[in-house]
Amino acid sequence: MNRRFNRGWRLIALGGLLAATPMLSVSADDWNRFRGPNGSGVSNDGGSLPEQWSPKANVAWKTALPGAGVSSPIVVGDRVFVTAYSGYGLDRQDPGDINDLVRHLVCVDLQTGEPLWQKDVPAAQPEDPYTGIGVTAHGYASHTPVSDGKNVYAYFGKSGLHAFDLDGNPLWNVPLGKESDPWKWGSSSSPILFEDTVIVTASAESQAIVAVDKATGKEVWRQEAEGLDGMWGTPLLVQIDDQRTDLVMSVPKEVWGLDPRTGKLRWYAATSDAEQAHSSAVADGHRVFAFTGRGGGSASVQAGGNGDVTDSQVDWTGRDSARFGSPVFDGKNLYLVAGGVLTVIDPETGDKVTQNRLEGASRGGGMGSQDYGSPIIADGKLIYVNGSGQAFVYRLGDEAELLGVNRVTADAETFGGTPAVAQGRLLLRSNKHLYCVTDENETVDPADNSIEVAATDAGGRGPGGRGPGGPGFGGRGSGGGRGGFGNRGGGGRGGFGGGGRGGAGGRGGFGGSGRGGFGGGGDREDSRPERPQRPESAS
Repeated sequence: MNRRFNRGWRLIALGGLLAATPMLSVSADDWNRFRGPNGSGVSNDGGSLPEQWSPKANVAWKTALPGAGVSSPIVVGDRVFVTAYSGYGLDRQDPGDINDLVRHLVCVDLQTGEPLWQKDVPAAQPEDPYTGIGVTAHGYASHTPVSDGKNVYAYFGKSGLHAFDLDGNPLWNVPLGKESDPWKWGSSSSPILFEDTVIVTASAESQAIVAVDKATGKEVWRQEAEGLDGMWGTPLLVQIDDQRTDLVMSVPKEVWGLDPRTGKLRWYAATSDAEQAHSSAVADGHRVFAFTGRGGGSASVQAGGNGDVTDSQVDWTGRDSARFGSPVFDGKNLYLVAGGVLTVIDPETGDKVTQNRLEGASRGGGMGSQDYGSPIIADGKLIYVNGSGQAFVYRLGDEAELLGVNRVTADAETFGGTPAVAQGRLLLRSNKHLYCVTDENETVDPADNSIEVAATDAGGRGPGGRGPGGPGFGGRGSGGGRGGFGNRGGGGRGGFGGGGRGGAGGRGGFGGSGRGGFGGGGDREDSRPERPQRPESAS
C-alpha cells in the first residue's frame, strides 16, 4: 500500500518565497477548467483508472482544505487548484459573523497531495447572508477556477475576478458587480478563456457576461441582460469555421450563441418553458445539447446561425431535466444524472435509451445535493459522485452497466463538486478534503464502502479518535490532523448541505413567472435597473 496522508515534506516556508515555477503550457491532458476540455466532461488523459476503490484501497492521498465549497478542482501539470471558503456560513444553526467570510485559492501537488500554497481573499461587503435555500445549499465557493498554464483565474462573486501566477503571486483583481438577485442565491458559472480574455458570467452580481483582458484585468466588453437570471451553467465555445467561434450558453427557456470577441448576440433559440438553467450545455461538433433545471426541458440546437433560429436549427426538444448537474457525451450517447437516476439519451432523437436508478444511493444533504456534481467520462468509464460521496462507475453504452459503487471516506462529508482527471488520477473534493484516487492494484473490501464504516477507519478525526489524517490546508478541525496551515477549522457542524423541502418562492416550489427570468409564489423586491431581455444583437 502506498497511500499518503500528507505526513511528508512540505513546500511552504512561512514568510519566505517559493522557488520560481517555470511557465507551464496547458496540455491536452490537463483539466484546466470546469469539466475539463472545453467543459465537455470528457478526459483526454490516457491513464488507467480503477473501477473500485475505498477509504483503504486505491486512494493515493487526501489533503485537508481550509473550508467548504462546491467548486471543482482543476489540474495544470503537476499542480491542482481548488477554491474554498471559511469564517462564515459553515453551520446553519450558527453561521457566524458575515464580516469574517474569506475565500481561498489553494494549490497542492498532484503526485503527493502536499500543500504548495494558499491565498486568502476576504469577502467584499455587503455579501448575501447565509439564509434561505440557495446559499445554504452551495455556500460561497461555487465557481471553478480556470488556468492558461501561466496564471490561474478565480471568480468569487461580489469579491470579483482574481488573477494569480502559478506560484500564488497576485497579479490583479477586478470587481464585476455588487448586485444581488432577489433570491440572494449568488452565481455559480465558472470563468472560461477565449484568446486573450477571461469570460465570466456574473448573472447574480450584474446580470452580465463580461470579458476581461487576462494580462491586465481591464474590461474588454460587457453585455447585460435580464435573461441571465436563473442561469447557473458555464458557457462553452463552439468553433464554426476558421473565422468564427460561437460562445454558447443555456439560459432559462432559450439557448444563446454570442460572439466571444464582443459578447453580442448572434443567434437564439426557444427550447423549453423551464424557468431555470442550472446545467451547462455540451457540444458534438456544431450540435449543442442543452438540459434545463427544475420543470424540465432539453434540446439539440445547431450552432452557427443568425437571429431567431428556433424554427430552422432546433433538431429536437424534450422534457428531460439535468436538475443541477450537466450532461456528458461519449460520441454515441448522452448521459445525465438527476434525482438519483442515470438516464442514457439518444442524441439523434432525444429519446431515452435506458434509465438506471443509482443503486444504494444515499442523500448527502438537502435540496438537490445528491446531483450537484456532474458525470464525467475517463478511461472508457462514466464516473459520477453524489452528494454523500458515493462514486458510481459505469461502463459506457446503451445499458450503462454498473461496475462499482465506491467511497473515499466513511466520514460524513458533503461532495458538491465535479471530479477532475489528469495523469491517471481522479480528484474529488468534499467540504473538508481533496482526495486523489489512482490505480494502485489494491483489493477493495466491499465492507469498507459501507455507510456504517467507523469514521476512524477513513482518516480524519472521527468519534473513535484520530485516524491518519495528516497535515493539510485546514489545520485542526478540518479532518486533516494537526500541522496544516491557514485558518482554524474548515467543516463546522453540519457542513453546508441543507435546503429543506420546498422551492424558491412560496407554494409550488420553483416556477412561476417573474421579471427577468424565473419567479416564485410571491413577489420579491428587485431594485436592480431595468435591462434588455437579451444581449445586444450582433446583426
